[in-house]
Amino acid sequence: MLKNKLKSAVLSASTLTVLSAGAVAAQEACTNYSVSDGDTLATISIAAYGTSNYQPIFNANRDNITNPNNLKPGLILALPCNDGSLPNGQSAREVIANEEARNADNQSTNIYEAPIRMVLGDDWAPFADESMNGGGMMARLASTALRRGGNNREHSISFVDDWASHLSTLLPLGAFDVSLGWYMPDCSNKSYEWGENTTMRCTEFDVTVPVYDSVIGFFTLAESEYANAQSFEDFHGATICRTEGWFTFDLEQVGLVSPNISMMQPRTSVECMDAVLNGTADVVSFEVELAADILAQMGVASGEIVENAYLNNILSLHFFAHKSNPHARKYVALLNRGLIEMRESGEWYAIVSDTLREANERTISN
Repeated sequence: MLKNKLKSAVLSASTLTVLSAGAVAAQEACTNYSVSDGDTLATISIAAYGTSNYQPIFNANRDNITNPNNLKPGLILALPCNDGSLPNGQSAREVIANEEARNADNQSTNIYEAPIRMVLGDDWAPFADESMNGGGMMARLASTALRRGGNNREHSISFVDDWASHLSTLLPLGAFDVSLGWYMPDCSNKSYEWGENTTMRCTEFDVTVPVYDSVIGFFTLAESEYANAQSFEDFHGATICRTEGWFTFDLEQVGLVSPNISMMQPRTSVECMDAVLNGTADVVSFEVELAADILAQMGVASGEIVENAYLNNILSLHFFAHKSNPHARKYVALLNRGLIEMRESGEWYAIVSDTLREANERTISN
């Protein structure tokens, strides 16, 4: 999770081309596609939508994909429609409306228990943005989860922009009960030396089931010796750039730490991409959707910077509660119950795609 204002709006007009594809792309958008030998999500996204940002396709097919760069031929993928809905399915708004109607009689109450106090930061569209419908994706998913699965808990959502304070201060001191939207390490993996941040997340917090899965890619110049690295060991000796304040536990767990690599951590993600362009860094690593957005912002020529076709990390955003909170496990259980029902009913995907649609429309209008 980025600190303070380092959380760029990861889905801008370029990133969300998937939701506003033109006439040519529409020939394949809103259809089911059978994977051919050699396909990756990136190549499919470029063919269908004209953008290498394949995160929306990944969202729509998460249950069937473990590695975006290693797809089994014959796998059937649903390519989202212009409004984010799935082929031959209800629109996101219809799904949400139906679920709201089905649960209309489940009224929230705090007669016997205090409202759950949730916190997130602003200016991280589409995930968290006070000006968006419901406060953005994370807020909408959390609020809805507390009204599903038999839950009827009252809650409040506040925005505190200093994200670092959420885990270090606000939750431990009891100012809030739950913070919305943090990447979680694989705490079962003790084969490497945990850093301070990994230790904190794995030992001090109770967390929900995954709320949203992001693909973290590795990007290099097309002619770089690291462009075709096929193992993380092949990155040894490289200078890797990741923005200041970001998590690094995914790099730690695959051995991409000093002295195996050199780390650059400039203030902005644009500086990271520029470092690759000017040769002061060999590799930049962050979400594929953010990478597509930055490359478009910078006007980088197609094919000049490429995503490694073999290596990536898939990280999940979760909701966090501090273990010092006597109700932490209960709050996590309530949220899990709602989130699981939302996955089963299709409401989770509907909210995700509807939020992406809103973010795209806002960006285009600006």
